[in-house]
Amino acid sequence: MASTKKQESARSKRRTLMDKSVAFPVTEAYKNLRTNISFALSTKKNKIFAVSSALASEGKSTVAANIAITLAQNNSKVLLIDGDLRKPVQHKVFEIGNETGISSLLGGLNTFDEVVHKDVIENLNVVTCGPIPPNPSELLGSENMKSLLNKLTAEYDYIIIDTPPINIVTDALTLLDTIAGVLLVAKHAQSTYDALDEAIEAIKMADGSLLGVVVNNVAVAGNGKFGGKYSYKYKYGYKYGYKYSYGGYGGYGSKPSGDKSQDNENDD
Repeated sequence: MASTKKQESARSKRRTLMDKSVAFPVTEAYKNLRTNISFALSTKKNKIFAVSSALASEGKSTVAANIAITLAQNNSKVLLIDGDLRKPVQHKVFEIGNETGISSLLGGLNTFDEVVHKDVIENLNVVTCGPIPPNPSELLGSENMKSLLNKLTAEYDYIIIDTPPINIVTDALTLLDTIAGVLLVAKHAQSTYDALDEAIEAIKMADGSLLGVVVNNVAVAGNGKFGGKYSYKYKYGYKYGYKYSYGGYGGYGSKPSGDKSQDNENDD
């Protein structure tokens, strides 16, 4: 029993760029991703974007956290909102409380100052999910959410919203008329192009903008590791990094394949 609890605890703790053991090439990969995101948002109406995936367990929450960290490290004022009101994990990632959060804020039970965790690292504030609500889609798509985001744009350089998988629930799609776009996360050797096509089509049908696709969990030559699980290759010729594509995922083939490593973190 004790061993099982220890394994569950290890799975619940996700590696981020705050971990000093993270390999230098992985840090550099996120810096490249940061640059691409900045360019993608440069012509948008605001710098609010969602991070999502087609299906569950593809790593979107860890990617969202690391993007927030690397933007904050560039002296930008960043807010990360855990908008996954069904299976939140950002409070676990940053090891902060989750008694109140975006759900209780939108429900009128708390103020923003009461739910925001300030300076989890320098320049990065986090709003966790809070209590799981019975109406996640309605809360995210509410006028309260739109008013909140519009107000916060004056206070933050970037606002990142971690949202549930697009092919499972419509929560992320309810935000599309308010945010700049969606960054999709796919997991190498697990995500399929059929699933990605479905998610991208859903974004287009809702008149949303696809900022790009990040492919994680890609093995590299020499068994480069990030905690034994996070190995990446960058599309634009960088040896270690993320595959990334503006506005789509062209040129990767019909289905990710070739990497047999497993990511057991069950990260949505």
